[in-house]
Amino acid sequence: MTFDHAEDHATTAARAVERLRLAEARLARRRQTDCGPSENARAAMRLILERADAGMSVTPTEIAQSLAVSTASVTGMLDRLHAGGLITFAANPADRRSKFVLPFDRDADADAIDPVTARIREFALDLPDALADQVAAFLDRVREVVDAECA
Repeated sequence: MTFDHAEDHATTAARAVERLRLAEARLARRRQTDCGPSENARAAMRLILERADAGMSVTPTEIAQSLAVSTASVTGMLDRLHAGGLITFAANPADRRSKFVLPFDRDADADAIDPVTARIREFALDLPDALADQVAAFLDRVREVVDAECA
């Protein structure tokens, strides 16, 4: 019995991605009950920080759309983030019915919001540039498949 070398490596990579997806699902369940802000709250904070770093603003509605959740869910989540001192709100000068969500402390370490991302970034620093680009491209394609499921 012989195996195609490329197929064997493809199977190894596919199984590694599946193990990663299972680990992320377990982490999401633990975060819902055991350790700090939910995955959606962490994703919202990343979006808020990314927009602020790019000199752009973000509204609660845009956060809800980005996370694919209801605006009611986002309102409660933003209230908790505000109470925790992580965000603040500013009036939208173009629409007085709307508000912008801003990070409260721009000196806060974004990696402290999601330490898993910080650890992954540390590992990625060990990758040669070309390999890092290949891994990123592969994972982006995996993400596209996941995002398209049940969309």
